Amino acid sequence: MERQNPDKPGVFPQAPSQEEWDAMDEAARARVLNSLPGEVTWEEMAPPEGDRHFQAKIRALDALRGYFTRQKRRVYLAAELPVYFPAKKRFAPDLLAVLDVETHERDRWVVSAEGKGLDFVLEVHVGGDRKKDSELNVERYAQLGIPEYFVYDRARQRLFGWRLPVSGARAYMPILAQHGRYASEQLGLELQVEDGRLRFWAGHAPLLESDEFISRLEHLMAGIQLRAEEETRRAEEEAQRRQDMEHRLAEETRRREEAERRLAEVQATLERLEKNQR
Repeated sequence: MERQNPDKPGVFPQAPSQEEWDAMDEAARARVLNSLPGEVTWEEMAPPEGDRHFQAKIRALDALRGYFTRQKRRVYLAAELPVYFPAKKRFAPDLLAVLDVETHERDRWVVSAEGKGLDFVLEVHVGGDRKKDSELNVERYAQLGIPEYFVYDRARQRLFGWRLPVSGARAYMPILAQHGRYASEQLGLELQVEDGRLRFWAGHAPLLESDEFISRLEHLMAGIQLRAEEETRRAEEEAQRRQDMEHRLAEETRRREEAERRLAEVQATLERLEKNQR
């Protein structure tokens, strides 16, 4: 059977051109949006590549989402989300980022409706033909005006990056590593392959994934608990010392009062004897 050509207009769902979109009223635009599927077909995407592929993009998504949430920055992040550029073949990158937009959940990214294209794309390569990620997408994403594109080749533990040199350019320039790290101007972060995983850096601080963040919190909580227990033990020891001291003071007071009582009795006895001797 002849395979369908996804580049042919109309073979797969496609967003209208920008001119067509601009000519539509709100009702027509709503119908178009509802007609665009929130998934792509097997003919349009690479076959599944297993846990190494899945975990790499999910970890990256997790680290970035946690970081930008803590920074209170409006950065929309998604994995394998269908993207519709005007009158272009749709695609679903492993990871995408769009800056300064609302971060609510979406089923698709329609450039004309959102008013903005993608700012950052990451593809993870584990197996199969590297040409798609390292050549075809380099040309395609540049033509779409995506400012930055990175490829994490997990099979070889290597990282590659490209950037549009100026606004409006449609050809990438490679991003050169500095001390093993690749700068992302769009994210304001650095990327590096470290210890068998893709790591993002904000200055000298690594972006922690959820499990790492939780592990550090647990470690901090364990330290806080240990210090709290130590403070409690010291407080209890101090309280016991105060109690012992109060007990000793009470005992000394009792003894002094007893001695004073006996002395008073002796003095009284002596006074009686002296009185009897007169």
